[in-house]
Amino acid sequence: MIDVSHQISAVRRRVGTREFKAGEARVVTVSQAYDSTVEDVWDACTNPERIPRWFLPVSGELRLGGRYQLEGNAGGTVERCDPPKEFTATWEYGGEVSWIEVRITAEGEGRARFVLEHIAHVDDERWAEFGPGAVGIGWDMGLIGLALHLSTGAAVDSQEAMAWMGTDEGRRFVTLSGEGWYEAAVTDGDEAGAARAAADRTIAAYTGAGAEAEGGEGTDAGADAGAGERTGERE
Repeated sequence: MIDVSHQISAVRRRVGTREFKAGEARVVTVSQAYDSTVEDVWDACTNPERIPRWFLPVSGELRLGGRYQLEGNAGGTVERCDPPKEFTATWEYGGEVSWIEVRITAEGEGRARFVLEHIAHVDDERWAEFGPGAVGIGWDMGLIGLALHLSTGAAVDSQEAMAWMGTDEGRRFVTLSGEGWYEAAVTDGDEAGAARAAADRTIAAYTGAGAEAEGGEGTDAGADAGAGERTGERE
């Protein structure tokens, strides 16, 4: 059973910019602390046998310089790896390349914090259309699976998880996540009205509200956000 309010409040969300490779990039950051050790969280995020238990099947070589591919989602190259602390990998999806940087740190006795930064060179027009929630909501979804797996040790049933996202509680989760990303965007300096409109479009894309209202397939945000869920690499 997922406690939506607890999970939403347990995740820290931040939006910013930084100079990265080809120029200024947008950075969407999610983090959550777990009642687990650094080593266990690292293993859950980098062990190819454990990743499918809470996220997606993964193939390839999960090591420095290796290529990985998530089933039906992103692939990429592991560019940096310092077990059990951090790794960087490209995140290649839909013909576009962005990056993920993951850090795992101790936070008190018997607790560890997972931090993921998704870094992308996004043009202003696209950012204005969907904002940080396009990838941020996707990462929030991924963290549900990680939280459930770490708390129980059991595998998350992907079909049940997808079915849950279509329930009232699943849609409430998406809405609250979208609101969190709206607040993060405004905190970073986005104009409130524009950030509100972008958040509403993205929430509608994830929940299907846009498609229901227009009788169509919704917006591109859902596809963009499909590239915004998390995985890990193993040295």
